[in-house]
Amino acid sequence: MTQLEREAIMPRISGIQKNLQRLHVLGKLNFEEFRADDPFALAQHHLRLTLEGIFHIGAHILSRLPGERSVEYSGIAKNLGDANIVSKEFAEKKLVPMAKMRNILVHHYADIDPKKIYEMINEHLGDVETFLQAVVRVVEHPENFGLTIE
Repeated sequence: MTQLEREAIMPRISGIQKNLQRLHVLGKLNFEEFRADDPFALAQHHLRLTLEGIFHIGAHILSRLPGERSVEYSGIAKNLGDANIVSKEFAEKKLVPMAKMRNILVHHYADIDPKKIYEMINEHLGDVETFLQAVVRVVEHPENFGLTIE
């Protein structure tokens, strides 16, 4: 069996949770307050860190499993569904869009729409929690995935 490294996963989970708390606070602002420079910039920062944490955890888990690997974030999302870490539907409908948003935030492929970020913070942070629950299942029961944990 291949070993997951607890130290590669648990600090990232903690970091994601801290960023989620900060995003929830920013999401409580009304839209006019939110789209002001500082709140909007902070939201982008914390959302980017959250999404990068998700895909670093996903890549770590996938690196321990047999099968196809992807270095692209959308591929990591799909492979997590194929490996039953998350459902295939969740991977396609939630993680793939998160991967695209991460790329936009990091590479500035397009102007970032404050409404889109505000909507994501207020309507889709639960998807991050769903992902974290799936990771906790892997950490608590790695044997169900042909893994061990150190």
